Amino acid sequence: MGPPGPMGLPTPPPLGASALPTGTFDGQSVLVTGGGTGLGLAIAVEFARLGASLVLASRSPEHLAAGAEAVQAAGAQVATVGCDIRNPEAIATAFDAATEAFGMPSVLINNAAANFPSPAEDLSPNAWRTVVDITLNGTFLCSREFARRHLSAGTPASILNVAASYAWTGGPGFAHSAAAKAGVVNLVETLAVEWGPAGIRVNGLVPGLMPHGDMTTDIRESLDRTPDLGSRQPALRVGEPHELGWAATFLASPYARFVSGHTMVVDGANWQRRTLTSPPVIPVREQMGRGPFDPGGSGPRN
Repeated sequence: MGPPGPMGLPTPPPLGASALPTGTFDGQSVLVTGGGTGLGLAIAVEFARLGASLVLASRSPEHLAAGAEAVQAAGAQVATVGCDIRNPEAIATAFDAATEAFGMPSVLINNAAANFPSPAEDLSPNAWRTVVDITLNGTFLCSREFARRHLSAGTPASILNVAASYAWTGGPGFAHSAAAKAGVVNLVETLAVEWGPAGIRVNGLVPGLMPHGDMTTDIRESLDRTPDLGSRQPALRVGEPHELGWAATFLASPYARFVSGHTMVVDGANWQRRTLTSPPVIPVREQMGRGPFDPGGSGPRN
């Protein structure tokens, strides 16, 4: 018999398992922006399993209702707050509501972001501003509000910024999001140094390909055009959303108290992969099924 073929990385333990002790976050509350759906909700549920009370923030009442139901099913108390993270006053109101519900959150998960694939030349100025405003400015404004409250109270805390690997590599088709996420990663490194003396840790978390039911239509359609997603990863599989949740709970836990200013990538080494010879270059427009650029066409997204 010849040597066995590639096997990839083993699948994770099942949903509901945890490496951290039961009750790790007892008595604490965690605020998750964009926590009603997708990866933000997967993170929220893992904190819920470990004893935290959750505050979910989102602009969508429907997302908040669905997210609250999932967190309650995991056995945790949950509060929801409507919040546009582009608005500093709305953020302050959200933290007031969170504090009234469960006391000042000790963990902030900056997960909310805006994104859609587009060639850079098709992006309207408003589309560019919107993505940067939500993804980068919103992350900073939430971090600032959270930190100011803990600095005033003299209490320790932890911030996790959800980033993306194209913050380092660039992201053809995602110029707006990649630029914003580069800023999000830089905030991790800057704020960890500034706020470390006050007991506030700041880390980042980068998900790999973790398909879930809440993906936007355009991103889902892009994935649907790519057959056999697992075989295109070094792990030979895609990630499970709860694997990101496990990483988040570790980084915010007492067992990572000397970890700050670090961005952890949870993607099975996908972002480091290279080929021995350069593959053919396929222009972004062609990858997205768009015709040649037409400055007079329907073109830029608003």
